[in-house]
Amino acid sequence: MKAMVLRRIGSLDTTREPLDYVDWPDPRPARGEVLIRVAACGVCHTELDEIEGRTPPPRLPVVLGHQAVGRVVELGADATRHRIGDRVGVGWIHSSSGDARENLSDAFVATGRDVDGGYAQLMTVPERYAYRIPDAFDDAAAAPLLCAGAIGFRSLELAFAGGGRRSLGLMGFGGSAHLVLQTVRGLHPDVRVHVFARDPSVRDFALGLGASSAGLPDEPPPEPLDAVIDTTPAWRPVVQSLAALRPGGRLVINAIRKEEADKDALLGLSYERHLWMERDVKSVANITARDIAEFLGAAARLGIRPEVTTYPLRDANRALAELKDGKVRGAKVLLID
Repeated sequence: MKAMVLRRIGSLDTTREPLDYVDWPDPRPARGEVLIRVAACGVCHTELDEIEGRTPPPRLPVVLGHQAVGRVVELGADATRHRIGDRVGVGWIHSSSGDARENLSDAFVATGRDVDGGYAQLMTVPERYAYRIPDAFDDAAAAPLLCAGAIGFRSLELAFAGGGRRSLGLMGFGGSAHLVLQTVRGLHPDVRVHVFARDPSVRDFALGLGASSAGLPDEPPPEPLDAVIDTTPAWRPVVQSLAALRPGGRLVINAIRKEEADKDALLGLSYERHLWMERDVKSVANITARDIAEFLGAAARLGIRPEVTTYPLRDANRALAELKDGKVRGAKVLLID
């Protein structure tokens, strides 16, 4: 099969083509697994974290990709959940403990990091972690729902825990945040959503999707915020988000890692201004099977429509370089033939 393979760790600032387009051995499904012929796979910022060594794969070479959509073409022994021809998706969770806190378990195995993922024509996954794709979505549209959408859904649940939220900030507006905004509009139509992004065209995009306002990250919001979800890879937005919270507000950080470049921004933290009055900070760690399954159903019911830019598999390096450079409108998806 054809695949895009990571052979070494390195910065995209110096290596603009970190993946090799190669012939790779066809995988075979183990007991309880399914073999999937991949049609599309989303491109996620976590892939940059893997390539640049912030969350490095435990072995190299490895096939990246954890937002894969395709059809089941073979069943491993004792696999009964799916049938040949079923259209399914795979997210960041390749396998885990199976309990309610499986995202935090030592047994958590990440797709496209700890095992080969979806930047390839074929992949395997335990049947429990392959999810039926609603007919409402084509392959390219479904791919970002499996991570960007589902982890955004988990972030929203954490942000709204305890109820009473009437205003939400979205710091950064890429693959995950543009799906969070649509989810809020569907589930919590009375909540006012304020978006913060550097690119004026991205701010216009957010307003077109129903944001109440869209401004620069260092601009104060029109009102103090009950919660903020930060989807950026940087540290300065953490300080900016805390400054925007009302007393008792919550910041949810939706990122597997933060980059080091602006870490000194944390020196600007003021306990009185940013943390006092029971403001709190919550991180999002990985994802559960329940998160993905529930969000796929909710996305279909709510009519969520991912904005996607597509690339052929062999152009994965170009998609990753554009993501690194901040050239993002919605989500990026690889099409695999």
